[in-house]
Amino acid sequence: MLANRFRSRIRKYLCLITGVITAVLPAAAQTAPSPPTDDVKQQLQDLKQQYEQVTRDFQQRISALEEKINQQSAATQSAATSQKEAATVSTKDLGAQTANTTHNAKTLLEESAQLGQKYQGKLPSEPTYDLLNEAEKQIETLHEQVSSFEFHGYLRSGAGTNGRGGQMVAFQAPGADAKYRLGNEAETYGEWIFVNNWLNAEHVPGQAWFKTEVMLETNTTNSDTYANFPNSAGNDQFRLREAFVRVGDLFESQPNAKFWAGERYYRRQHIDINDYYNLDTSGYGAGVEDWNLRFAKLAVAYLHGARPDFTTENGTYAKRNVDVRLYDIKTPAGQFGAWFDFATEKGGATPTGVVIPTTNGFAVGARFQTLEWHGGYETASIQYARGAASNFSSSVDDPSRFQRTSERFQIVNHFLIQPNDKFAILPVVIYQRTEDGNAQHSPQHWVSLGARPEVFFSKYFSLAFEGGFDYTDGFNSAAGGPVSGWLRKYTIAPQLGAGRKFFSRPVLRTFLTYADWSDEFRGLVGGVPYKNRTNGLSYGVQAETWW
Repeated sequence: MLANRFRSRIRKYLCLITGVITAVLPAAAQTAPSPPTDDVKQQLQDLKQQYEQVTRDFQQRISALEEKINQQSAATQSAATSQKEAATVSTKDLGAQTANTTHNAKTLLEESAQLGQKYQGKLPSEPTYDLLNEAEKQIETLHEQVSSFEFHGYLRSGAGTNGRGGQMVAFQAPGADAKYRLGNEAETYGEWIFVNNWLNAEHVPGQAWFKTEVMLETNTTNSDTYANFPNSAGNDQFRLREAFVRVGDLFESQPNAKFWAGERYYRRQHIDINDYYNLDTSGYGAGVEDWNLRFAKLAVAYLHGARPDFTTENGTYAKRNVDVRLYDIKTPAGQFGAWFDFATEKGGATPTGVVIPTTNGFAVGARFQTLEWHGGYETASIQYARGAASNFSSSVDDPSRFQRTSERFQIVNHFLIQPNDKFAILPVVIYQRTEDGNAQHSPQHWVSLGARPEVFFSKYFSLAFEGGFDYTDGFNSAAGGPVSGWLRKYTIAPQLGAGRKFFSRPVLRTFLTYADWSDEFRGLVGGVPYKNRTNGLSYGVQAETWW
């Protein structure tokens, strides 16, 4: 009661002073000569400042007195109930303490789980549009553009010189399906993706959406920028790699299911630092994906490939695949997925009388992913295939009477670690065993070990290293017999990039690459400049980006 009276009296005094000052200020302004002098302006400014200071002082004193009165009141109440509170613990306080402890633990777990999101997002690979489009989880910072028309793409381009003064060459081990790519790409390559949203571009839930996608692929040899050369080994290439329609949210019970038909990249599995697609059934066909089975998602596709250079009485030699995948299966350690592919190739007699046999085959595989792991992710897969499906692809191998007994077994593991914004590393381990079905040819083994660490000195400057080792053993068609050997490749590359993440792009880099290989690979590595050598060097510049 006393506090209320005191507050009321103070506020009256404050209002009175405010009224007086408010009345004086206009009067001073009216009596001032016109135009006002600098001295009058200064006096007016001083009065304003005095008014503001007095107001702040009174407000602070009122707040201090109110706090003191509240403390005295609380102390009186506490003294009256202290004996009771000492004997018992408040159920409310205990619940609050428990909730606070639980909240702190949950916050700690969330911060730990979000480490990967902070540096790489939720996608278990580099954020190209292709992988973002098919990702089981989207990157939070890379949403598809909401408009009727979208433009996405990828490109890399540069210039390099080999150690002997000619144009740069790439170093890749014979029998290896990939090479470590940093400072080891001797071409300009681009993918240009055009997307049009015909209906419901914003993907409003509960409403169907339709989109078309077209992708053009271009590839040059970093020669003159304007022409092909008839006698050159690698002419410019232009391909239509995607042309398909995609539809979603057609059924209320399956709002996330998507249907598609046409030519497309299909749910590829990729390792960035050696640009290796260990599973790629891209091709022509149709299918449904992201069908919710509650415990998993389902994708089923019919995919087709053909070889126009082989014909029989049935027409062009073709391969048909039925691809079935289960994915996004949650486990305590991460996400699990499995896939099965059945492939068949219809044979027949060629115009020259050679009989191509009909070949069937199958492939199976399993994949495990930890999407939040030390600031990055981990992905491991194991695959086995036989017969027409033995290349883990919808593409068609050369027909052979031995193809039905061909086999391939593969184990792949790669992971990204980025514990902070100063360091990141991506290591790779690959083992593959391939048999072409011919008993006269020894099985081919490929072992690949490599890593690319990056050190970030500032927001835009970093230094990348890359070391790769490939070992192959077995029959090699290019050598015409069995070959066993190894290749080592090392690169150092100062970089200017758009961020402090492993996959920050665009990036501009200079590079110096050195490679050496075993004597068994002499003449099989490095092209003309190094055909009689067992080591090589290249240096140059490159730009790389995706959007």
